[in-house]
Amino acid sequence: MRPASAEPPPLIRLTGLSKVFRTDELETLAVADVHLEIPRGHYVCIAGPSGSGKTTLLSLLGLLDTASAGTYLLDGETVTGLSASARARTRCERIGFVFQSFNLIGDLTVSENVELPLTYRAMPTAERRRRVAAALERVGMSHRARHLPSQLSGGQQQRVAVARAVAGEPALLLADEPTGNLDSKNGDAVMELLRELHRAGTTIVMVTHNPDYARHAERTIHLFDGRVIEEDARARAV
Repeated sequence: MRPASAEPPPLIRLTGLSKVFRTDELETLAVADVHLEIPRGHYVCIAGPSGSGKTTLLSLLGLLDTASAGTYLLDGETVTGLSASARARTRCERIGFVFQSFNLIGDLTVSENVELPLTYRAMPTAERRRRVAAALERVGMSHRARHLPSQLSGGQQQRVAVARAVAGEPALLLADEPTGNLDSKNGDAVMELLRELHRAGTTIVMVTHNPDYARHAERTIHLFDGRVIEEDARARAV
């Protein structure tokens, strides 16, 4: 147990994290010896050209993939080397995802899509419903709770995806090109929603190619050939 006066650990601590993809004829180093700390409550952007390792790094942070070398501590606990079932449990309980393609299930209503990840947790039905209602209210989609994804615009679908991600009250929210399939108006709206979540205390790590959206974050980590080559820091938003 840490002394009461001790500084809390960063939410994310990577030490020498690497990922190698191998085939019979080729070995690709997608993420190379990354050392990184992200404190709780920060908003970080991962930037770089296509093929630089951004999405691979995000997948490692989200425990969607496993590292080839190095260590990953999430809120002070080692999560490298976890079994597949333990990684799935950690994702379900502590990590939220927002993807470029929304990934909503077409034959489920908006509220059912938001509730689905919560059904894999030992949570009473009343608590699940409360969280769904609160998440939809938070993203301004309560009035669409009974609609199907096909009845929504792209921007509305992404708002539902954000609600699904935050309904579980995750320690970490990962966003992979969250505006990539949206026009500028809807993209701006989603980015403002992420900014509001950050102001409320959510830790966000986002991948984006858009330099204007990257400036929403307080820190940008630049990747090239899987390596961190530069970091930019800005004053924290209030």
